[in-house]
Amino acid sequence: MPDRRPHRVVVLALDGAIPFELGIPQRIFGRARDSSREPLYEIVTCSVREPGPVRTDADFSILVENGPETLATADTVVIPASYELGPVFDEGRLTGELHAAFARLRPGTRMVSICTGSYVLAAAGYLDGRPATTHWSSAAHFQRLFPRVKVDADVLFIDDGDVLTSAGVAAGIDLCLHIVRRDHGTAVANEVARRTVVPPYRDGGQAQYIERPVPEPQLATTATARGWALTRLHEPIQLRDMAEQESMSVRTFTRRFREEAGISPGQWLVLQRVERARHLLESTDLSVDQVARDAGFGTAQSMRQHLQSALGVPPTVYRRTFRAGTGTGTAAGAGAGAGADR
Repeated sequence: MPDRRPHRVVVLALDGAIPFELGIPQRIFGRARDSSREPLYEIVTCSVREPGPVRTDADFSILVENGPETLATADTVVIPASYELGPVFDEGRLTGELHAAFARLRPGTRMVSICTGSYVLAAAGYLDGRPATTHWSSAAHFQRLFPRVKVDADVLFIDDGDVLTSAGVAAGIDLCLHIVRRDHGTAVANEVARRTVVPPYRDGGQAQYIERPVPEPQLATTATARGWALTRLHEPIQLRDMAEQESMSVRTFTRRFREEAGISPGQWLVLQRVERARHLLESTDLSVDQVARDAGFGTAQSMRQHLQSALGVPPTVYRRTFRAGTGTGTAAGAGAGAGADR
């Protein structure tokens, strides 16, 4: 008879764990079923020490009943984020406990990280020469600490075969659903998504969630021009018009602007218009065409191209993601299959 043993997912609970992220593998993999309604995964949580309490970043600890020897039984290991990574985060090296725990892994074990759990994979050498992601706010630090890793801070997750990494927090859901989809197909993953009441696939990447304030200049010699432009974003603005506000030649103004803001006047205008469009999409009922005009893009197509480039998603998807609540949070047809999450 064929081996019907479920694929074993071992979740490594580290001190300082974020309870939400720690629960994602159980929530997603634990709801995957085959056509006979048999579980496709077995999920086990372990610590790097003997069984016992593990601190979280909340006001409670969790009792983990399995020690590091459980890692030797894993088909897939998931490492959620922790706020107490110590030398892993500060120096890029494993603690003695983590080193001993990883030594128990069988060759070929699939390795997965959620959020800054990627630091542990990188410190263990799993990400050397590979593409990887992490929470966008840690990406620059991560890249400095692990220069051999090819960091991409704009995506929700990266699948590099036997090593997979996700961006911050809820991106762990996206990655786990992707793994279910990769292992067992779209139908199984979609059923898990419906029962968990999450989208089976999210458009775009981390870029749409990152606050990108326009760089503030160190000197104020072009401040008048910038203030003037901000009140006229809905109008065509020429470089010479901005230069005239400072009584400078276009060449001198462009040089001064770049020295102060770190980007060209044209790039600055696009960023300001993108931020204006984001604000209008989030806070008004204006049509996409009207938002495009008010933000200074002229046409919806032009705005769509700029938002796709800057945020990774088109205007309609951005509005659907970030628009303030307009009802009960349900949609037509959402009730079928989503009400009994047991």
